Amino acid sequence: MTAPPCAGWSEWPAPAKLNLFLRITGRRDDGYHDLQTVFRLLDWGDRIRLRVRGDGRIERHGGLLPGVAADEDLAVRAAHLLRQEADCPHGADIVVEKRIPLGGGFGGGSSDAATVLCALDRLWGLDLGEDRLAALGLRLGADVPVFVRGRSAWAEGLGERLVPLDLAPAWYVLVDPGVHVATAELFCSPDLTRHARPAKIADFVAGTVLDNAFEPVLRRREPPVQAAFDALARIGLPRLTGTGSGCFVEFVDRAGADDALARLPRGLRAWVAAGVTESPLRAALARPHV
Repeated sequence: MTAPPCAGWSEWPAPAKLNLFLRITGRRDDGYHDLQTVFRLLDWGDRIRLRVRGDGRIERHGGLLPGVAADEDLAVRAAHLLRQEADCPHGADIVVEKRIPLGGGFGGGSSDAATVLCALDRLWGLDLGEDRLAALGLRLGADVPVFVRGRSAWAEGLGERLVPLDLAPAWYVLVDPGVHVATAELFCSPDLTRHARPAKIADFVAGTVLDNAFEPVLRRREPPVQAAFDALARIGLPRLTGTGSGCFVEFVDRAGADDALARLPRGLRAWVAAGVTESPLRAALARPHV
């Protein structure tokens, strides 16, 4: 999917993420669950193209994603929310070049929304600030704030209480089994562990916290996820990311990841990405855009 060949477009990264672990530590009075996780941002993801409009309209070009209704498109919703919050007269044309698979738990929709918020804040000259943009992002989804803030982080609550982490360099072999199960449906599973022991950052740093509450649920109910785990077990320790079906194995260097990727069975949708401490979006926002 490419932008219309017209002047005035700018391009922005919308990086993917991994959840290096994910625990549910309780249920809140409002029905939502308290979580603990570590978000690891990646150097790979979607690309967003934007062009400022003077008529106040928000238009997405290239069509919607399969199975995503117009009123559910997070990139468009983010632009409308920002425009309303800032009482801004401008509009925008939006093109989303999708690379992050849907339903994989890699954060594609949330990252797209965060990039639209941050980039349009810049292009529209709003300067709302990181805290205000993160608060807007939370209204769109629990994972959006970490992409707005642009740092790998320890997260608690709904995922919005963030402590930046300087993680060691790492490369990941990622696999998309192609399964998309609604998050709400997974939260209703009787097999889901909802009251896990809370972990501490020190536990994660020591390497004793690697579990994902949704892994046993998805492996039991979705044969493609189990097949992906079986394949990845040949090259390392497979883990699940987020509440999606995406799986990964961590390596200390790129050569090890590339070698492992080459040893996976044919037919798997698999690739290598590097973990980053700061998001590519932060670097893009630091550069001058005319």
